[in-house]
Amino acid sequence: MRLLPRSLTGRLVMTALVATTLALTLAALSIGHVLGRFVMHGLDERLDAQIAVVARAVRPDGTLDAARAADVPPFDTPGSGWAWELVAPAGKLRSNSLGPAHLPLPVDWEAPPPPPGHHGRPDDPWRVRPLDGIGADGRAVHGRIATIPTARGDAFVIAVGPRAIVERPLRAATGPLLLSLALLAAFLLLAVLVQLRIGLRPLRRLGNMVGEVRVGRRRTIAITEPTELLPLVDELNTMIETNEQALARARGHVANLAHGLKTPLATLRLELAARSGEGDAALVALADRMQHQIRHHLGRARAAEIGTKGISVPLLPVIEGLVVTMAKIHSDRDIRSEISLPPELAVRCDPHDLDELLGNILDNAWRHARSRVRISAVRDGPDVLTTIADDGAGMTEKQIDTALLKGRKLDEAGSGHGFGLPISRELSELHGGLLELKEDVSGFGGVAALVRLPNGGS
Repeated sequence: MRLLPRSLTGRLVMTALVATTLALTLAALSIGHVLGRFVMHGLDERLDAQIAVVARAVRPDGTLDAARAADVPPFDTPGSGWAWELVAPAGKLRSNSLGPAHLPLPVDWEAPPPPPGHHGRPDDPWRVRPLDGIGADGRAVHGRIATIPTARGDAFVIAVGPRAIVERPLRAATGPLLLSLALLAAFLLLAVLVQLRIGLRPLRRLGNMVGEVRVGRRRTIAITEPTELLPLVDELNTMIETNEQALARARGHVANLAHGLKTPLATLRLELAARSGEGDAALVALADRMQHQIRHHLGRARAAEIGTKGISVPLLPVIEGLVVTMAKIHSDRDIRSEISLPPELAVRCDPHDLDELLGNILDNAWRHARSRVRISAVRDGPDVLTTIADDGAGMTEKQIDTALLKGRKLDEAGSGHGFGLPISRELSELHGGLLELKEDVSGFGGVAALVRLPNGGS
């Protein structure tokens, strides 16, 4: 059974709630105890005042002077709950509030008194002490009893008051006290929630920065407060730097190996392609497969580097440069280009891969267009969607699927080897994007290539 929540906020709120509840409970008990003692002290003072009046009726020889035992209100009112009784060797006296009845005293009320000064005032010669217990009628009794020494023995003056005078203020104060404590608890809980929201904000910011490092938008974590998080931030930055160095070394090894094999393999393929024969065709296919694997791993190394470093490439200069290049390459064709994209658009991609990716698509568009090529780009969620459309003859769905297969040419009479579009698709996927061919519906009538790459802007 899980006692604590999984979240840090939940744990802090629960511990704060438990601590606040315990603290307020102790505060309520303490306040009630102090209030009870305060009320009881007031009651004892009234009882002691009546004892002082009655004690004057006790003579040193133990006889009683009834005329001096006066009743201080409300001890003179029958049924008021205030009463006193004097028990001496020479007889007894009692308050008018008792009438002929005796005080319902506890059975041990004559227990030996403590030493002088133990209860009451230190200079009190009567040794007044509290009298608590259950009376003869079964009710709780609270009073004060004074022991007065005489020549004939000790005389006792007992004064009692109603318990309601103590319980009534306590009951009246309990409601407001509990309400005040409940409001205080609510305020403290709200303060804890606000404190947690403010105090845990750096942790949320740290989590967001770690996420940005993971997706390549940030290289390091930059947090300067609170100071308690700085050691963790330093460790994370060190770990990120160490990981980058290890990845760079691994990518370097892969890239060096791939580059070392790429040139000899290309030469071998060209020599095999120049020959004729069924066996040579199989070797050419095998060389193409090996070349594809090398290109694949080179692309992965570059894509991983882009994802780690977060390289952002502005799209408009790349498009404009490629359009100028295509116009020179296909100078024998009168093709007009239309460029429509915001200058602030950027993508996360290796610059060389972006040139090759878009260059292959633009080369196909220039070769198949009748008179116009349209290039546009828009921000589409977390990506940038670039559309390259031509006004050529168009393709069927089957031809579109075939055009993305490596080495498959739709126009056998034209130039090229059928590798451009598949390479562009592979490069886009390596960088977390996508390449699609669709029949253009913008009025051109040709084919539209849709290139989706991660957004590199803010």
